[in-house]
Amino acid sequence: MSYARQMLDSYPGTVSADASVLAAAIDALSDCAQACTADNDADLAEQNVTEMVRCIRLCLDCVDICTATAGVISRLAEYDPGTIRPLLEACVAICNSCGDECERHAHMPHCRICAEACRRCERACRELLDALN
Repeated sequence: MSYARQMLDSYPGTVSADASVLAAAIDALSDCAQACTADNDADLAEQNVTEMVRCIRLCLDCVDICTATAGVISRLAEYDPGTIRPLLEACVAICNSCGDECERHAHMPHCRICAEACRRCERACRELLDALN
């Protein structure tokens, strides 16, 4: 069981969404941020670094958006759908863009792994958005 799920299960109040879906999104967001951070570093070590500029930029954006979203959806008191929804939608968008770019470089294992993490995060955020309806 993930730490996100353990924390949700220990929350003394009411959780506004299905705990499994929420925990899966938090875990996917954290994993995606870590994969994008590592991919960014690996991109910078590539010999053809100038060809990786878009990938580097999108990975940096993805890290920032996923990290912020994971933090906000982890705080369950005073849940604000007006804040949560746009953050999840931003995650879907950046994970899609970053995943597309990383797939263009999938011959590099670090980009392939990052693309997989982005796709998983995109799905998890969509599922959480659907669960919040």
